[in-house]
Amino acid sequence: MWYFTWILGLGFALTFSILNAMWNEVSMGEAGENDLEIDR
Repeated sequence: MWYFTWILGLGFALTFSILNAMWNEVSMGEAGENDLEIDR
């Protein structure tokens, strides 16, 4: 059953990395918009 643990662990790691990348895009987008407003 060790293979089940590997598959489950890799699935969680992949899900976490995708969600982290999506969150990073959203937070950087908000920071970019705020920077444009401050520069004006």
